[in-house]
Amino acid sequence: MKDILFIIGSESDKQQVEPGIEIIKEKGLSYELHVFSAHRNLDELLVFLKERESEFRVILAAAGLSAALPGVIAAKVTLPVIGIPLVAGALAGMDALLSILQLPKGIPVATMGIGKQGVINAVLLAERIIGIK
Repeated sequence: MKDILFIIGSESDKQQVEPGIEIIKEKGLSYELHVFSAHRNLDELLVFLKERESEFRVILAAAGLSAALPGVIAAKVTLPVIGIPLVAGALAGMDALLSILQLPKGIPVATMGIGKQGVINAVLLAERIIGIK
């Protein structure tokens, strides 16, 4: 079983999540990083989650703009999901933050701050969740 499943919305998000990946490696946590868009390849994401959810302890989902990714994931899994809004678009991540914060009742997602600090805090929270389990 791996500790963290890190899902980002696009290849261009890799640069923004790199500080978190560095911390994951420093702490010796196991992880996989995958790119799935809740808009462009939803069917592939849903198949992946169904087949592989049981292999992980916590999911980090990072996306910019509308940030539908964390909510879609949380609606389909039973694992803890941590949403990370990334800096993107004219609102520099504020739209992503609000999208994650305003998920409806029954779709629990821990929400981090925008960008690098949010990525780092997400990894640190994931470590604590894994430690509690």
